[in-house]
Amino acid sequence: MPDYSTSERPTAIEKLRAEIRGIPYRPAKRKKQTPPPLDPMAIRSLFTVYTGNRWMELGDREPEAKMLFGEFWYQHELCFLFANTNTGKSILAVQIGNAIARGSKTGRFPCTAPAAKVLYADFELSTLQFHKRYNKPGNPGETDSGSTPFNDNFLRAQFNTANLLEANTGDMVDDELLLTSLEYRIQQLGATVLIIDNISCLGAGTGNAAGALRLMQRLNAMRVEHKLSILVLAHTPKRRNPALPLSVGDLHGSKLLMNFADSAFTIGISNTDNSLRYIKQIKQRSTHQVYGDDNVCLGRIQKHRHILQFRFDGNSPESQHLLTAAQARNRQLAEKVPQLSAEGCSQRQISEQLGIGLGTVNRLLKG
Repeated sequence: MPDYSTSERPTAIEKLRAEIRGIPYRPAKRKKQTPPPLDPMAIRSLFTVYTGNRWMELGDREPEAKMLFGEFWYQHELCFLFANTNTGKSILAVQIGNAIARGSKTGRFPCTAPAAKVLYADFELSTLQFHKRYNKPGNPGETDSGSTPFNDNFLRAQFNTANLLEANTGDMVDDELLLTSLEYRIQQLGATVLIIDNISCLGAGTGNAAGALRLMQRLNAMRVEHKLSILVLAHTPKRRNPALPLSVGDLHGSKLLMNFADSAFTIGISNTDNSLRYIKQIKQRSTHQVYGDDNVCLGRIQKHRHILQFRFDGNSPESQHLLTAAQARNRQLAEKVPQLSAEGCSQRQISEQLGIGLGTVNRLLKG
């Protein structure tokens, strides 16, 4: 992502940011100028200092954050939902967003906050793909009960690639451009909940510390200024050891992404049943961990009144859904042996390189 200073941002972005803040647009001077001297009084007021007891008194006056999705996500938090491809991240995120728009629970997980306007920024599905996922066959736009599948507080934003060349001054999509455009829509619509599906579309730099820092600072600034609750969807890289529990390290990208998040949860696929999913808390600041290693939430993706969604049922330790060490080793060998063979290695060379017998190599190659 280009590292624009205020004076270097494209004019279109600066105009839009001025409109969002309700102030007149004043073109920045393009010539680099010496920064003004720091105001000593401003420096002295950068930190507010009270006794610990005074902070406790002030905390008592603050309204308690309400649940948006049980203990997984609270009001005014920047939260990550991450998982591998085809685990149902988007399905769950839409289900959560629609429930928040109604002010109702998602499955068995309560939403104690009042109904809110939700903006779902969808960089994944086309109009037709979204329609097919939530449409009742033979009766467009309706469920079995005759009602529409979505609350009117649930608003979906789709990226208009046709307008990109006109809006963008560079050769690729700029994170600042996309986030400023989303910020404009948030202000225009009065949305208080933002769901981004997914971060890879804002990912020019999420794999390195500098890019991740810029992105998270920008999202947090939006969260504070507009009093938002933000849920960001993300992928996981291919796991090196599928016998290990899901953890912070499974979020794709720089570790700074998780450092700046208030909360995070993940979806795993059970090794015992490919249709069985489990949801696990990874990070939390507003509550204690309820759904950790020993108590993950179980669920399946099902159609209910022709709407694709998670149906939750029961809890169990995560260990029951992971590969054993031996199973993980066998799976890795089943992938590695054919790969080495395709690269021209003999069976003996493969045996020596992987430390396994010739019979095992032969068996794995025969399938």
